[in-house]
Amino acid sequence: MSSEPPPGSGQQPPEDDPFRKQPPPPGTGPGAGGAGSPYDTPPPYGGGEPPPGGQPPPGGGPYGGGPYGGDPYGGGSYPTDPLAGMPPLADSGRRTLARIIDMILVGIVVWLLSWAFNVQYYDVDGEQVEVGKSFGQSVIAAVLYIAYDTFFTARTGQTLGKKWLGMRVADLDNGATPSVQTSLIRAAVLWIPFAFCCACVWTVISGGWSFFDKPYKQGLHDKAAKTVVVSTR
Repeated sequence: MSSEPPPGSGQQPPEDDPFRKQPPPPGTGPGAGGAGSPYDTPPPYGGGEPPPGGQPPPGGGPYGGGPYGGDPYGGGSYPTDPLAGMPPLADSGRRTLARIIDMILVGIVVWLLSWAFNVQYYDVDGEQVEVGKSFGQSVIAAVLYIAYDTFFTARTGQTLGKKWLGMRVADLDNGATPSVQTSLIRAAVLWIPFAFCCACVWTVISGGWSFFDKPYKQGLHDKAAKTVVVSTR
């Protein structure tokens, strides 16, 4: 079965994704002979050669390819750091501003549809009029926020707020634009609690997690979807 997205989905095949991590250029990988690289000299017992005495280091060791055998760098393509080959992680403050922009843009549409479908309620007490949120309005908000986030993240990795502020969402394992499924998981974790129970409190908790998370600056929705947010500037 092909892993390419269906025609018309707007999502590029993974191998055509310009943001996908690329192997390091020739001369920079393990065992390369170029000057100035920390990998210029191959490990003394690399390449499957045992040390003097005929026995490999216990447990594979750093020179035997790690405890699971093979190249300690996963075939020589990447170092063990999954962020290698990606742009720098986006600043959490800039991420927060982009999220506020997205909330305002979608929130306007939510309010317009709530008025159109008459799913708000009013509590008139003397001269005071209180406008509340009904279950119908919560449904509209959840559907629109999830659809908005999923569509733009799966298409380019960028909601409008992220695009305007120079950021994008990327898969942690390969740097590619997230799939529709990954984007949907990420959006659902962020927006379902927001729409039905916790409103801005959940947004602060989930998004604010990136201010303290190490080493990938992930919000809780990023952790659920295994994504990171990187800078495009």
